[in-house]
Amino acid sequence: MLKDLENNFSVLEKKILNVSKNYQNLNEKYLELSQEHELLKKKYDEERKKSQVLAEEQKNIKLYSAITGNPDHNRLMKNHINRLIKEVDHCIAELQNSGL
Repeated sequence: MLKDLENNFSVLEKKILNVSKNYQNLNEKYLELSQEHELLKKKYDEERKKSQVLAEEQKNIKLYSAITGNPDHNRLMKNHINRLIKEVDHCIAELQNSGL
């Protein structure tokens, strides 16, 4: 009986050590993945900002092209002018409503 208890205790002790080792390994892996996640988030934010800058530059290039008379971008220029006119009209209406 005592021998069985010792064997059971020994098996239990080995299992506890194994679980402890696994926990430490998982904790280390978690820290590594956490650091990698932070790096990837930073890279994603940088790439998103670059993408926004490039999209704005592309928009400006198209607008410039339309202003210089490129026939492919005439509609873009007309739309831009219409948007500006609507904005000016809105501002005039706001000024009239405010009594100035």
